Amino acid sequence: MKKILVILLLCVSFGVSAQKGKRHERIKALKISFLTEKLSLTEKEAQEFWPVYNAFEQKMNQIRFKEIRSIRKEIRSNLDTMSDSQALALIERFKKAENQIHDLKTDFSGKLSKIISPKKMIRLKLAEEDFKKKMLEEFKKRRHQGEK
Repeated sequence: MKKILVILLLCVSFGVSAQKGKRHERIKALKISFLTEKLSLTEKEAQEFWPVYNAFEQKMNQIRFKEIRSIRKEIRSNLDTMSDSQALALIERFKKAENQIHDLKTDFSGKLSKIISPKKMIRLKLAEEDFKKKMLEEFKKRRHQGEK
């Protein structure tokens, strides 16, 4: 029953065109539903898991979409004219961001180990990958339909 609900939510949410913010919120809700089903969290686990997971996701997105995107944008716009010292500074910023991601993942893993079992931690990783694949497949499908 839960699988049908998740699939139905995926289909319905992608069928409705919306603003970017609303789309983001819908995708987030679908992800929560998908992960909840895949992890089979108890009520107690869910109460502890979601605040930790959401904080982790928020911090990861800040690093990925603000810092790393900013670095890549600067590289694309200035690559031909930047000096070696400017390039080195960008490399250092990128390494710092990667280290922040690593530290964040390590901290997240430590917090999760106090909330859910190691097996559920592995299920989480697999479920996140499955969700990304489903989203990409849906995006490709919609893009292909739009080309016809």
